[in-house]
Amino acid sequence: MTGEENTFAGPDPNRNLERSLRLGAYLDRALNGPEELVVEGVLRRSVGLAMEAEGCSAPVGGRCDVVAQDGRRVETEVVGFSDERLFLMPAGEMRGLVPNARVIPIAGTPEVSVGDDLLGRILDGRGRPLDKGKALSREQSVPLFGKAINPLERQPIREPLDVGIRSINSLLCIGRGQRMGLFAGSGVGKSMLLGMMTRNTNADVVVVGLVGERGREVREFIDTSLGKDGMRKAVVVATPADDTPLMRMHGAWLSAAIAEYFRDRGLHVLLLMDSLTRFAQAQREIALAIGEPPATKGYPPSVFAKLPQLVERAGNGADGKGSITGIYTVLAEGDDLNDPIVDASRAILDGHISLSRQLADAGVYPAIDIEGSVSRALTQIVSADHQNLIARFRQVYSVYQEHRDLIAVGAYRRGTDPRVDDAVARWPAVLRFLSQHVHERVDSESSIRDLHKLLETSNEPADADVAAGVG
Repeated sequence: MTGEENTFAGPDPNRNLERSLRLGAYLDRALNGPEELVVEGVLRRSVGLAMEAEGCSAPVGGRCDVVAQDGRRVETEVVGFSDERLFLMPAGEMRGLVPNARVIPIAGTPEVSVGDDLLGRILDGRGRPLDKGKALSREQSVPLFGKAINPLERQPIREPLDVGIRSINSLLCIGRGQRMGLFAGSGVGKSMLLGMMTRNTNADVVVVGLVGERGREVREFIDTSLGKDGMRKAVVVATPADDTPLMRMHGAWLSAAIAEYFRDRGLHVLLLMDSLTRFAQAQREIALAIGEPPATKGYPPSVFAKLPQLVERAGNGADGKGSITGIYTVLAEGDDLNDPIVDASRAILDGHISLSRQLADAGVYPAIDIEGSVSRALTQIVSADHQNLIARFRQVYSVYQEHRDLIAVGAYRRGTDPRVDDAVARWPAVLRFLSQHVHERVDSESSIRDLHKLLETSNEPADADVAAGVG
């Protein structure tokens, strides 16, 4: 067939396809209506970290882009409003913003891209990889702020979680779905303890949120505390201290969202967040910047509202779902356990583990203060015999601590009090029991067996003494 004959062979199929696409677009506009117009605003005020925009509308928690002088877009979040003005907080660097800069509302709610390829990765507060690994597949998305679970649908805490630490497995016994606080001053070893839990736990997935910590500690925690073995089943979200307050808060929300994704797939997740105090301080910076009045020691009321919103995202899921066991570090500034954040955290958590500077200075590691620690789910997850062992250990520990000054100066004479004699005789074994090498793993069965062996002597306390030590 010649080229001239091809000219009259029939209509051009490409032209028909183009007409079909135009017709489809026309029908889509006719059925769904025109696209919603985005009404832009202008930047009227910027003081410190707080910005005020006028002329546009966006919900609290929504996002807006502020166009800098060089055309760069600064991502912000709406944190409040007054009259016709929106209060915005930046997610990144504010340099380059000018008066009357364009403010463009972004439709939709914040979401997090999740998938199995998150395991072994290190992310920032936006969910972007900080490591040099391959790009994430972004299989699906979940809401950044999660979805509330009906408390009546949550499964009760009935099974213990093995964290590989002898003193916790045997004396405190964390349950699957429990929320525990790790209270400690600075430099007492809480980061190393978190690293031990990450490497040694029998949880399916570990999500670590490093919120507001020093940038040096992020790399150190990943290389030293986690190591290659710990990273295989871990996801790390790092928002160091030089990130904006909004990004530090997003790091905590992101960690919770990733943990929820794996929980909803039926997996058991250990969520380690360091620290809840830095999260509260980030919210304080935001609240004070937009004019919220301070209440308790400089903390505005919104701080104490945000804490339970974050903590309640952990816990057991509904039938057929997994669990999130949350361990939240709380910095006791100046070793003050009456700090507002420490006190508020103690009230909303299911127990707490206190680290003792005195034990740390004495070379006992992990420096867990058994007297000052409690697990509120203990009686639901351990047997009566195990509870009796814990009560006997607590009595020995408490009696020795009560008389330690007399014993140290040699003022106590053997035979004065049988309970003190028993505590003095056991004390070296007690310290060996509480101590554990940072790279040593002790499972739950071995922990309970070691506790039974420690207390298995002929001079056991009487029943009345055992009852007295239960409290």
